[in-house]
Amino acid sequence: MTEKKESLKHVTTKVLYALKQKGEKITMLTAYDFLTAKFLDASGIEVILVGDSLGNVIQGNETTLPVSLEEMIYHTKIVKRAVKNAIVVADMTFMSYQVGVKEAITNCGRMMKETGCDAVKMEGGDYIAETVRRVVEIGIPVMGHLGLTPQSINKFGSYKTRGTDKEEAEKIFKDSLLLEKSGCFAIVLEKIPAKLGTKISRALKIPTIGIGAGPDCDGQVLVTHDMLGLVEDFKPRFVRHYANLAAETKEAFKKYIKDVKEKKFPTKDESY
Repeated sequence: MTEKKESLKHVTTKVLYALKQKGEKITMLTAYDFLTAKFLDASGIEVILVGDSLGNVIQGNETTLPVSLEEMIYHTKIVKRAVKNAIVVADMTFMSYQVGVKEAITNCGRMMKETGCDAVKMEGGDYIAETVRRVVEIGIPVMGHLGLTPQSINKFGSYKTRGTDKEEAEKIFKDSLLLEKSGCFAIVLEKIPAKLGTKISRALKIPTIGIGAGPDCDGQVLVTHDMLGLVEDFKPRFVRHYANLAAETKEAFKKYIKDVKEKKFPTKDESY
């Protein structure tokens, strides 16, 4: 027990690899602000993702595509400031790494230098393999992302499960092997059949982190706003609500308004 607590004080990519070898599941959630990151880190989470999902839950966009590199740098700085134990992974935004290797290295370098994050995450398979290889080669850890890749939503045309047909499933599997060979330290598998998640997880030496990819992935990730029940109009099958903060938050607001209107707040004890 003492050994586990010690490892969580300094989670590294090697620690994640060791957790897979031991068969211990890896935990990962998102954060975009200081307080959330502080709470997550204190809870013992191994990986904190500063996801471009902030485009949805923070900015109110329909997709992640509008999020800029500068915005990701801003939020990652804030999160990293709160974290002492977990690995902080920052999403590289749409078109910050797809144009070419040179631009990808420059932008990933900016993310690492300006935020102090521990790793970056990129979406895609064979077409980013060389980029991953070069970025890792210069010392920047990369987490991969396969299956449903939100930055490619306009190509997919929907958020349906990926890899349901044999051809696409085989491509996702081959891409996972290629990303491992290119140097990724872990791969997120999003919204793919559980059997495919199992196959990939067993084939790879590096950890897989599932989100709607079945229980056999080496770890799991959710968007924190989703698992806390803060997002009311998004209820995918893979999200479990561990709280209902939307209802509690709205009720707190109503109580505050009522107390102010009825002159019950502030009291003498709450005044100077």
